[in-house]
Amino acid sequence: MPFSKVDFRPGINREGTAYSNEGGWFDCNLIRFRDGRVEKFGGWQKLTDSTYLGTARALHNWISLGGNKYLGVGTHLKYYIKDGTAYADVTPTRKTTTNAATFAATNGSSTVTVTDASHGAVNGDFVTFSSAVSLGGNVTATVLNQEYQIDLVTDSNTYTITAKDTSGSTVTANSSDSGNGGSSTDAVYQINTGLDVYVQSTGWGVGTWGSSGWGSATALGGNNQLRLWTHDNFGENLIINTRGGGIYRWVENNGTGTRAVELSNVSGANLVPTVGLQVLTSEVDRHLIVLGADAISGTTRTGSVDPMLVAFSDQENELEFEPLITNTAGSVRLSSGSSIVGGVKSRQEIIIFTDTSVYSMQFVGSPLTFSINLINERSGLIGPKAAITSATGVYFMSYGNFYIYNGTVQELPCSVHNYVFGDLNQGQAFKIQAFTNNEHNEVGWFYPSASSTEIDRYVIYNTEQKVWYYGQLVRTVWLDSGVESFPQATDGGVLYQHEVGFDDDGTAMTNVFVESSDFDIGDGDRFNQISSIIPDVKFLEDANAGSLNVVTKVRNFPGDTLTTESTNEISSNTQKVNLRARGRQAVVRFESNDDATSNGNLSIGWRLGDTRMDVKTDGRR
Repeated sequence: MPFSKVDFRPGINREGTAYSNEGGWFDCNLIRFRDGRVEKFGGWQKLTDSTYLGTARALHNWISLGGNKYLGVGTHLKYYIKDGTAYADVTPTRKTTTNAATFAATNGSSTVTVTDASHGAVNGDFVTFSSAVSLGGNVTATVLNQEYQIDLVTDSNTYTITAKDTSGSTVTANSSDSGNGGSSTDAVYQINTGLDVYVQSTGWGVGTWGSSGWGSATALGGNNQLRLWTHDNFGENLIINTRGGGIYRWVENNGTGTRAVELSNVSGANLVPTVGLQVLTSEVDRHLIVLGADAISGTTRTGSVDPMLVAFSDQENELEFEPLITNTAGSVRLSSGSSIVGGVKSRQEIIIFTDTSVYSMQFVGSPLTFSINLINERSGLIGPKAAITSATGVYFMSYGNFYIYNGTVQELPCSVHNYVFGDLNQGQAFKIQAFTNNEHNEVGWFYPSASSTEIDRYVIYNTEQKVWYYGQLVRTVWLDSGVESFPQATDGGVLYQHEVGFDDDGTAMTNVFVESSDFDIGDGDRFNQISSIIPDVKFLEDANAGSLNVVTKVRNFPGDTLTTESTNEISSNTQKVNLRARGRQAVVRFESNDDATSNGNLSIGWRLGDTRMDVKTDGRR
């Protein structure tokens, strides 16, 4: 028989069975579709050897008027601003005690007990000591006068730390360490750290032991929730917020050696919200907007999140929130839903999502300032970071579907719907991160799979080809190209730049594959005999060095387990691959052999063309 072209439909389809999707692709990892063809993902590499503490879930970059490039990085432990290759810790402080902290060490132990009345710290918080004197032995003044992360809060007045030298090595006290550090020790406490895991609602184990009556629930505060930062520029300065917590400002002119300060405490601040769920700046009209702000009560703010309140500042003044006839400050309380989940800026409007609904917020000028209209009541946002704006609209993930807003809210047909939502850890859905990769017309979501408490999967919708694909990749937050030439993403204290080469940070990218659905001859009443394959593969970067495996699998009935009949390596010089594969249904799989010791395929990408097979009928038995 003549050779048959293997021409599968673009995109992955998991909504039916492998057999019902004949003529399509069924499974993949680390590939994309471009112009209907399968190609390997672009690679990634470390942007800098510098690292940060904590799990990052927020990135924001901008360029100052002086041409300085900055990157804000919010983790569950700290907030950093990357300036050049280094991360500057600008985490706000919440409290300073003067001449109050004392220390107690035990011979042979590195644990030091700190006494500081009403310190307000939680486990994992950071504190910096100064003006302490030596305890008399190994625990010197140099050891004490530095930043520490608190190990264990024993009560409201005491906690423990692990003594260390300036290099971070543990220091063990000796018998001479009998002092208390003197009477002049100052302690500067950074804002309480948050969690790197989502805790649903309230209940047992949320609060500190003995903080309330037996069996009673304890309300979640900003420090015992999944730590999510939001941030936006107001001019050159940066406004930052911890979800459910305080609102702060970092001033660019003061440099990265200074910390962000609470916005409501800045000179000239008037009724600035003290807490919120999200901050953002309206671009054209220049208002600072706080979603889930605390309400005004008399001449002050309540200090408690109003989950449906939208507050906005006076135009061009982020410090003025008192609604007056002479300014444009004000607030609106939404009605559809129980809490604002998140918001994104779009063209000439801001899209606000509650847990059940979608609103459009538009600047209209005096006397209302903003018009906020309900545009959908059937699709809430699954997590605060699960919406993103692209060139074609606002894309967002709800509790059971994907949507686009481009004037109206429309459900996106999804060929991997059941696969994604069936493999989603719903308990950690607040971690979901929407992202764009505009160079490749992609909108996607990083999400935690059912077997993981942390993000380890992604799903992508190609807005140009209108197809879906997915894979495995640990990235807790992503920032598209713009200020920088390449997208940036984070994992484990490391910042990567993506779409650089085809490697995994200098090593071969493994487990790259695409696999077809089952195909047969006729209606599968006869056996297929596959005797040869003529590959059509374009190798990128170095066409002479690339190689790829083509795997042929067969089975006789849809319910049978696939059997691998042949695995053959192909390169740019491969003309034909001879094999023997027989079955009623066949599957073809293309996979990188990047982990092969013979080659390694470093810096090699690939793109599939029109592969052909010699397939003929071979009887009924």
